[in-house]
Amino acid sequence: MSLSTSLADDSSIRAEKYECAIDFDAITALDVHTHVEVDGCGHRALDDDLMAASAQYFKSEADRASTVDSVAAHYRARNMAAIVFTVDAGSASGHPGNSVEDIARGAARNNDVLIPFGSVDPWGGKAAVKRAVHLIDDYGVRGFKFHPSMQGFEPNDRRFYPLYEAITEAGVPALFHTGQTGIGAGLPGGHGVKLRYSNPMLLDDIAADFPDLTIIMAHPAIPWADEQIAIATHKANVYIDLSGWSPKYFPPQLVRAANSYLRHKVLFGSDFPILQSDRWMSEFDKLEIRKEVRPLILKENALIALGFR
Repeated sequence: MSLSTSLADDSSIRAEKYECAIDFDAITALDVHTHVEVDGCGHRALDDDLMAASAQYFKSEADRASTVDSVAAHYRARNMAAIVFTVDAGSASGHPGNSVEDIARGAARNNDVLIPFGSVDPWGGKAAVKRAVHLIDDYGVRGFKFHPSMQGFEPNDRRFYPLYEAITEAGVPALFHTGQTGIGAGLPGGHGVKLRYSNPMLLDDIAADFPDLTIIMAHPAIPWADEQIAIATHKANVYIDLSGWSPKYFPPQLVRAANSYLRHKVLFGSDFPILQSDRWMSEFDKLEIRKEVRPLILKENALIALGFR
């Protein structure tokens, strides 16, 4: 049994159910995409090879050992709030994930700045559905993170529809990684990570079949930016977060869309600590985004997507 599993299953640890206490009028921005890399037992989200390769890919000089409390302190100091999560990819990677329950408990004690998302291994079948409901009912998670390439699944495969049904019934969003990933980049065979699973067109099926499910497509979905824009334009229940890429590298067609017809569908996300929020904000300030659109991207659109407005 892994340390994180032991932590999650320890009946002596009382579940502190998350209740949001963020003053949304007071904060300047809401980052919808941040990672907790290390849980309370010191267990990391990625194995050593993937951690090293992703650090090299992103040229990251910052501390990657982010805990739920360090993420909270980072955003509290900046008068911002953040969604926190990890990815449960044990079946595909062979590496037990860090504890989702630990993240939810940490968010509960930092509920002035953090919002917890859950993660379940989609290959868990009925157990995955049961665990998703448990995370919602007993821990108060406000959404779920999926990474199809890391988790090794085609998200529109109907075998996973019972999981989406449970999430839809709970009224919380599902955030899916889309596009290229730095996880496994530069390693032989990409460490087995397959990019095609993160083609946003696979999410179009889910958006059509679950019109009441809010879907957030994470990252500018390079090399499928046009497909991503088309889906967000066509499906009222689909949003795009801008994490994982420095704003100066955003596809120009995405910037144009965010400035106009997608101004209510685009969300601020950094990918902290992989991409530092300070760098993202600094480069976003230089982007040619209309003054009236900036507050929509930085906070208001996310509040609607998350059901707080």
